[in-house]
Amino acid sequence: MAFDAGMLACTLSEIRRAALGARIEKVYQPERDEIVLQMRSFEGGRRLCINAGSNNPRIGFTSLTRENPQNPPMLCMLLRKYLQGAKLTEVEQADFDRVAYLGFETRDEMGFECKRYLIVELMGKYSNLFFADGDRKIITALRSSDMSLDSARPMIPGMTYVLPPAQDKRNPLSVSGEELAEIFKSMPQDRPCDRALVAAFSGIAPVVAREMVYRATGHADTPVRYCFYEDIEREFFGVTERIKNEDYAPCVVLEGEKPVEYSFLPLTQYSGCEVRELASAGETLDAYFGTRDNIQRIHQRASDILRLLTNAEARIKKKLELQRAELLECEKGSEYKKYGDLITANIWRLSRKEDFADFEDYEAMDEEGNVPTVRVELDRRLSPAANAQRYYKKYNKSKTAKIELTKQITLGEAELEYVYTVFEALARAETPTDLSEIRDELYRAGYASKMKSYSAHKSHAPVVMQFLTPDGMRVLCGKNNLQNEYITHKLAEKHDYWFHAKSSPGSHVLLVTEGREPTDGDFTVAAEIAAYYSKAEGDNIAVDYTLAKNVKKPSGAKPGFVIYHTNWTAYVTPNGDKIAEMRKK
Repeated sequence: MAFDAGMLACTLSEIRRAALGARIEKVYQPERDEIVLQMRSFEGGRRLCINAGSNNPRIGFTSLTRENPQNPPMLCMLLRKYLQGAKLTEVEQADFDRVAYLGFETRDEMGFECKRYLIVELMGKYSNLFFADGDRKIITALRSSDMSLDSARPMIPGMTYVLPPAQDKRNPLSVSGEELAEIFKSMPQDRPCDRALVAAFSGIAPVVAREMVYRATGHADTPVRYCFYEDIEREFFGVTERIKNEDYAPCVVLEGEKPVEYSFLPLTQYSGCEVRELASAGETLDAYFGTRDNIQRIHQRASDILRLLTNAEARIKKKLELQRAELLECEKGSEYKKYGDLITANIWRLSRKEDFADFEDYEAMDEEGNVPTVRVELDRRLSPAANAQRYYKKYNKSKTAKIELTKQITLGEAELEYVYTVFEALARAETPTDLSEIRDELYRAGYASKMKSYSAHKSHAPVVMQFLTPDGMRVLCGKNNLQNEYITHKLAEKHDYWFHAKSSPGSHVLLVTEGREPTDGDFTVAAEIAAYYSKAEGDNIAVDYTLAKNVKKPSGAKPGFVIYHTNWTAYVTPNGDKIAEMRKK
């Protein structure tokens, strides 16, 4: 769903209730198109997220943490200069449009009181963020447009902010019953009613229009001709009255664990999905955008790693396919020896100029005394003795090739398995630091020549995931092979317990005992974490666990590869929500 005017009204209502009068403590810019304002009010601290990106524009409180760049961008530095310490005094929406004004009382360079504005436009690919003075003259913008690109509305510093051009649509909050009836009569009869409502009124998202039609007719795609005006009128004004009275009930629609939709009112049109009502608009946005945004950012920033791994996987698979075909050819080595023996035994009756010869193979004689005939190809340019030597050389070459190919195939399979572990680590990456560690790992593993823009740098101690079991014991979990090595070979004490999903790429998990004896519940939780952060799927996942002192790294092995010979095995079914609750932020 697009962040429509109704959802904006819902989030602004929440901001007015919870943060009007709050002071800005800090300003962050974790992404190029995202600003986070750390606020402090009588109700406590809150983070206000303003995303003006083209994919997921929105505004609302968030409890999610973002990793901030070491060097803040220029926009962030400017907002820190003018807004840190400022008080939020004004929160308003522009005529049920997707434009929000946040007004702040602060002081200028001379120490005099003044007003500053953040103006947020949440319009899909046209979204933008403006910082303006008290007269709403633009000081700076996230994306500026010069006079040549937009002569009607140039958004450059020094110009007074003006709203985007109005669309040929009506404001649903100011429409009367008579006007709605006329609009309904003028709608194309064969057009789906939800699309007609979206085309006629501003600020209404398709999901909200479908909800109106579904509640009125029992179907979300009912054409206009089959809709009764009285039913549409009831549902239409029911939604607008909710907005006017600020009677919001934000919810998110889940298909399994995947969020598929959200809105400021309960959605009843989705069958077979869970509709989860949440306490606030901020929680709703976090539930919908949290995982989605993270995956999207990681994919954007990890495109070079993904390309490197994909190419490596294709190269190794092709190489293994050729080597296995050669190994299959080597299985004919015994035949070459037989051909050489047959030529040697019958050399007395062979002439030089023959293309083939038929020999009786007495070694293959059956129980009835029948002797099969074997046809052997000969090179007429060679003598019979030279032909025999030619087959003996093929036999010796196949023996050597078989040994070497077996070694190379083993090495190739090990490298392919390592590539899969990096793929799995990439899927678990949550921050730019995680990606940096994966790049560093690939550099150390010998992929430096394929990483054109990467140079080795001094590495810091990895930041691993930490969990707390219900019985109060710490569990450490790695997100990539460097973190796995750090946990297993640096942090682990000999009496700690080490966990890993059996025969599957995944995280190394450490149950830190600190001299205490873990309970059965502690072992179960650690095993569930190891199963959850692995490639294994389904129920009753096998997880090996042993004392950390039993886990060793072979000499010269790639990062994250270990061996162990003494272990127990647990079978668990992980629960993602339960594991997320135990994770320490």
